Amino acid sequence: MTPYRARHHAMATEFEITIAQEDIEGGYAAQAAAAVWEEIDRLELELSRFKPGSDVWRINHSKKGGSCPIGLATLDCLQLAKAVHAETQGAFDITVGPLMRVYRNDDGSQRVPHHLEVDYARERVGMDVFDVTDDGFVTVNVDEPVLDLGAVGKGYALDQCVQVLQDYGVHNALLNAGDSSVLALGCSADSDGWNVTVGNGKHQRVLLLKDRAVSASGFAVKGAHIMNPRTKRPAPIKKKRIWAIAPTAALSDALSTAFTIMSAEEIEAFCERHHEVEAVLN
Repeated sequence: MTPYRARHHAMATEFEITIAQEDIEGGYAAQAAAAVWEEIDRLELELSRFKPGSDVWRINHSKKGGSCPIGLATLDCLQLAKAVHAETQGAFDITVGPLMRVYRNDDGSQRVPHHLEVDYARERVGMDVFDVTDDGFVTVNVDEPVLDLGAVGKGYALDQCVQVLQDYGVHNALLNAGDSSVLALGCSADSDGWNVTVGNGKHQRVLLLKDRAVSASGFAVKGAHIMNPRTKRPAPIKKKRIWAIAPTAALSDALSTAFTIMSAEEIEAFCERHHEVEAVLN
């Protein structure tokens, strides 16, 4: 059979879907893909800090002590961010935006900030700058916070699309968010899973994924764009790219970012504690 493929631009990246299922005809596959794109667009409106009126935009524009309601998607992402932050001893932090602003120019190039800028930014960084309740309210504890779900939002969107596909009877599909996060649902037409290539050169490895996700982070694409939440300074550029394999794309997304900060020994220990997680270092 010929797999159905489609692409869609959202969340500042290119999403791709591949559906491989004999009982799903092209027209019906197209309808399922359209529903997936609609779900991703809906989530972008809720999660993006750049969309006026989004949950994250409203949080970032709240005054110190202010509280605002959030939707389920934002709640899920914030709670996951808190959990991964704790499990990685602070290597993952969605609040480093103020530091990104002072260490980078508008065009993304690096700059050397004044120490007073750095001091002010550091006061507004840390997972304690906001509190979130299980019933969906966020309270901001500093002025001018900059929460950014970019390191978890794309993966979360892929996870939510699984239910959309299942509602259409699609159980075998590959979802790709700009090659940085890939979620394998079921199997391809000629395998017991989906073949996904990670690594480069002699370290290249083909993963057989089924109902699992893999995400990548590193410096190869954007250069020095990662902030070390532990030191509150830009992370030094490393040659290696890191992949995290996990049961969900949101988790693999967050962990791949955390792994760029953690040492090889820390990553190994983390994977030993969490057997459902694997790492590939290149």
